[in-house]
Amino acid sequence: MMKGRVPIIAFVVCAVIFAAGLFQLLKLRFEAGDVYPPYSSLRADPLGTMAFYEALERMPDMTVERDFSANNRLPGGRNTTYLHLGAHSREWEWIEDEEFRTIEDFVTAGGRLVVTFFPEGTSPVVIIPPEEEEVKSAKKEVDEKPSPSKTKKKRAARSSSDRLRHRNSTKERWGIGVAFRELEAGTNNYESTWVQRRADLPLPEVLEWHSGVIFTNLSTNWLTIYARGTNAVMVERKFGAGTVVIAGDSFFISNEAMVNDRHSELLSWFIGPSHDVVFDEAHFGILQTEGVATLFHKYHLYAVIGALLLLAILFIWKNAFSFVPPWQMIRAQQFVAGRETSAGFVNLLRRNIPSRDLIKVCFAEWKKSVAKPGGTVSARHAQAEALVKAEMERRPPLVLYQEISRTLKKL
Repeated sequence: MMKGRVPIIAFVVCAVIFAAGLFQLLKLRFEAGDVYPPYSSLRADPLGTMAFYEALERMPDMTVERDFSANNRLPGGRNTTYLHLGAHSREWEWIEDEEFRTIEDFVTAGGRLVVTFFPEGTSPVVIIPPEEEEVKSAKKEVDEKPSPSKTKKKRAARSSSDRLRHRNSTKERWGIGVAFRELEAGTNNYESTWVQRRADLPLPEVLEWHSGVIFTNLSTNWLTIYARGTNAVMVERKFGAGTVVIAGDSFFISNEAMVNDRHSELLSWFIGPSHDVVFDEAHFGILQTEGVATLFHKYHLYAVIGALLLLAILFIWKNAFSFVPPWQMIRAQQFVAGRETSAGFVNLLRRNIPSRDLIKVCFAEWKKSVAKPGGTVSARHAQAEALVKAEMERRPPLVLYQEISRTLKKL
């Protein structure tokens, strides 16, 4: 019995060891945070911003949270700083009209939007604005006579052209253009450079800069905070009661910078007078969706989870082990296989009654069973008896038995 359970026990042990190893591996990966994109506040290695997030959490009268929503909405703007860190510059050259309105509503209500771009050492892919040829081709397909084979293509062209028409460039709407000025190539990577402070603010005079992104064609509404030569790399603009800050680099807010090149006055200026700080994690693709686990947590159904887990364990236990003690194995005794009762009776007759006396003995037993009270017999019985006595010696027992049966039936 124990030998049959050894493979099951070995399988369970191996499964537990594998699960523990996998859990430990995932734990190490998530603790380090390298599974998250660079400049995420969930990342604890040099490329993350978790140090800045946790530092803000420890400050009194400060509320810090992460935004995992997928609805492209911003929180209430009053006394709120929204940090959009590690963004790609090409994503901010053309923006949907609805997103522009959402941002402007947030900052005009008193919010502070801080956008820092991912440090790019080489020239990024050029963003091509909506070209006239694409719009013309879409209009041409719409004006053509409809045909069943081109219906889907026309619908796709319409949706594409509509989407392009509802996009605006930051250069036209906000008066700021995004360009690129390459960094000098180093031994293993691109060399950092230095930027100078241009605004009359209590900020560091110079900063080490790790990105080639610059801002051009600035309108008079923008204030240059830091510049690389004549090119602005960090700017600020007021919108109603709030402000927008855009920086071409994100290194100074990373975990590595917190250790090696921390500028507390710059970080404090980024947050401003706000008491609520929100780190945008949704643009990294880290989204929170409403699933079963979320509903269980929302409605505090932990007891239900525990009950289901207990039922699952009991079900596995019931099918793996029996609650009733096993029957003792009884060694089968050796015996000689016998036959049926009729076969045994026939063998007994063959061994004890000679064949010549078989009819006589059987007839005598039959006569006892049919005899009348007082010992008298009927005429047919007497005739059958006379037949037995006369022919018993001359006829075989089987032939005589058949003759007696016919005689008894005739009478």
